[in-house]
Amino acid sequence: MPFTEKTLAYFASREADDVAAELKTSANGLSEREAKRRIAAYGPNVISERKRLNVIFEFLSHFKSPLVIILLIAAGVSAFLGEFADAIIIAVMVLLGVILDFFLEYNAGKASEKLKQIVRTKVTVSRDGARKEVFHSDICEGDVLFLSAGSMVPADARIISAKDFFVNQSSLTGESFPSEKTAAKLHEAEHSVSEMHNIVFLGTNVISGSATAIVLKTGSHTEFGKIASKLSSPSEETDFDRGINDFGHLVMKATFFLVLLIFLFNAMMKRDLIDSFLFALAVAVGLTPELLPMIMSVTMAKGSLGMAKEGVIVKRLASIPNFGSMDVLCTDKTGTLTQDKIQLVKYTDAVGRHSESVLLHVYLNSSYQTGIKNPLDTAVLEFKAMDISAYEKVDEIPFDFVRKKMSVVAGRSGKRILITKGAPEEVFKSCETYEHDGKPMPLTHEAKEKVREQYHSLSMDGYRVLAVAVREVPEAKSYSKHDEKDMKLLGFVSFLDPPKSDVKEVLQELHHAGVEIKIITGDNELVTKKICDDISLPIKGILLGAEIDHLTDDALRVRAEKTTIFARFSPDEKNRVINALRANGHVVGYMGDGINDAPSLKAADIGISVSSAVDVARESADIILTRKSLRVLRHGILEGRKTFGNTLKYIMMGLSSNFGNMFSVLGAVVYLPFLPMLPVQILLNNFIYDFSQITIPTDNVDKEFIQKPKRWDMKFIRKFMIVFGPVSSVFDIISFIVLYGIFGLSQAAFQTGWFMESLATQTLVIHVIRTKKIPFIQSNASRSLLASSILCVALGWLLPYTPLAKYFGFAPLSLPILAALAGIVLVYLVCVEITKRIFYARNDL
Repeated sequence: MPFTEKTLAYFASREADDVAAELKTSANGLSEREAKRRIAAYGPNVISERKRLNVIFEFLSHFKSPLVIILLIAAGVSAFLGEFADAIIIAVMVLLGVILDFFLEYNAGKASEKLKQIVRTKVTVSRDGARKEVFHSDICEGDVLFLSAGSMVPADARIISAKDFFVNQSSLTGESFPSEKTAAKLHEAEHSVSEMHNIVFLGTNVISGSATAIVLKTGSHTEFGKIASKLSSPSEETDFDRGINDFGHLVMKATFFLVLLIFLFNAMMKRDLIDSFLFALAVAVGLTPELLPMIMSVTMAKGSLGMAKEGVIVKRLASIPNFGSMDVLCTDKTGTLTQDKIQLVKYTDAVGRHSESVLLHVYLNSSYQTGIKNPLDTAVLEFKAMDISAYEKVDEIPFDFVRKKMSVVAGRSGKRILITKGAPEEVFKSCETYEHDGKPMPLTHEAKEKVREQYHSLSMDGYRVLAVAVREVPEAKSYSKHDEKDMKLLGFVSFLDPPKSDVKEVLQELHHAGVEIKIITGDNELVTKKICDDISLPIKGILLGAEIDHLTDDALRVRAEKTTIFARFSPDEKNRVINALRANGHVVGYMGDGINDAPSLKAADIGISVSSAVDVARESADIILTRKSLRVLRHGILEGRKTFGNTLKYIMMGLSSNFGNMFSVLGAVVYLPFLPMLPVQILLNNFIYDFSQITIPTDNVDKEFIQKPKRWDMKFIRKFMIVFGPVSSVFDIISFIVLYGIFGLSQAAFQTGWFMESLATQTLVIHVIRTKKIPFIQSNASRSLLASSILCVALGWLLPYTPLAKYFGFAPLSLPILAALAGIVLVYLVCVEITKRIFYARNDL
């Protein structure tokens, strides 16, 4: 239930003081004590709070797995039929499996949550009369917010003061352009969301200016929350997600077919139906990769911790494999290729001569502007302190990404001067004259060409250039972008942001890692080309924002492949390029930290931002860098590939052993007069084998594997299954012949022998298939994986000689039989190695 039932329209039509009184607050905000009381009474500021289960309920939730339920049913059936030993063994194995799964996933989840806390978004509020930053979830109705350019609006709030305040509310209203917000109350009739110019909404973001607002609605009671509660919008399926789902369907179909076949064969052989059912059930468990979710969770959590050490914070674990699959990185040049230490180095008139007038007017503009925080303004103000006490600020026309300029109106001695700075090409459009020797001269076509040549000359030298223009304006209550006309061009201000010293080396490393860099910038092509030349980044082509409007989506797909520099691009144009590259089959990453980067961060497969970015950019990103560096990014990419590689190892291990063993069962059912393994033995085999795999996330990954991007390839996985499954089956059949045909073992001894051979082959094969190289010679597994493999095989081979053997139906085997089994295992591993070399000579992931 909300703090107040009154509507936004009601508050929009009331004076700010009345709104504060209704919400029992003031301009100084709430006390800390009252804020905590309201959050406790009315809930935190979250749209759909997911209640975290306590440890006990979280543990019990692991019993919801279909496999666990089936096994518990099997244990119940066994107990009902008087097979209490089997029932207890199955129940104990289920319990141990759940404990293991819970322990690993719980710890992985806690580690991931700690990392996410680092990049949670905060907002400035007034508590106890003082400003402080709090998390979005910790604000409540009646809190007083302070919003500025780049802020994410954390709740629905009534503006009580605003200065040149523009908000992007397209996510809520679909409006293309920013909406201006003021503190003035509305008329009673004006109540639609788009008409509420004194209300800001959760989920929108501030483009420019600043404002103070009182929170009216939080969480699910906001406009955005009402929509979210009605719509269930699943997150977009990634390339990796699709691969996992396809693999799941493949295994499910194969399992259903084989289990049905095995059950029918046993029934036809007139064996006990209950035993046949339990046997088929155990086979199903053996086929199913039940540890896959846990292996993925642990692998990704370990990957996120490894990436955090390298300065890469993962907000969404599922993005890690896609990070490793990324083969195109789109980024701006500033701070990525350059040092992001912008310095003002030149201020010249329109014909290239030194001009103090240009410096004075750009200083006035930068001093008085309150909109988007811009490093160029910082460079102007830090260059030289100037006395502007004779001037006063009258008004401001904020920057937007369509005009690409901003203006201030300054007053002095009864006169008002409109001072505009921005992208030269856009400023030129507003100018009718230019200053030459202190006099205004007509900006004719010929003069404009000379001015443009001066601008191009500066750009080709690698300078970031802003144009400065002025105009004397009459007195008015306020000024708008429509006043930016008939202006006089004063000249240019030139900035330099030198390339990073190590960027050449890092670009070469990314190239060798299979990642292509594409520069998408709002800056001009000349500066961008100069930077790329300085750092030896090969330029395949240049595309300007003005050209993209004339290209169809299909034509853009072709041009995007042949282009390195995308210059003078707006946010919408950036999105078109990203979508074109994705349509061409690329996994695209986008790196940005500004307000205008938020849409592109969402459009890309991997959105990458930095911890110093504006709120809206951090919220839109999947991955946050602690510093804006391609070197840090490269470490993250390699860690993502390691995560993908270790996940794939588990899948390939299951396909090469489990799948083959199940084909073997079909042959055994026909060949043998008894079951080749008791159901409880299959479950035990599967449990020990699963335990050996929990260390896969710690395994080393070959350097060759992480050199290039890896994509999920179901064709490759099917081929792997078709090739390596039968190899395992062949050696199982050889074991049957040796154990039953040659040694003539009894049922218990045979089942023990195949248990031992099956466990050894499927556990040790990981050391062969985990690498394309020669195992133990050219590539070594991690100590943890090696230890778990040896311990699990040793445990399985020692069990028949312990007092526990009778509970599992095991019989001790003689030394010659053990030697024969060891020989079969060794020859199997050698044959898998030979098969692997032939397979990879014809196929590659």
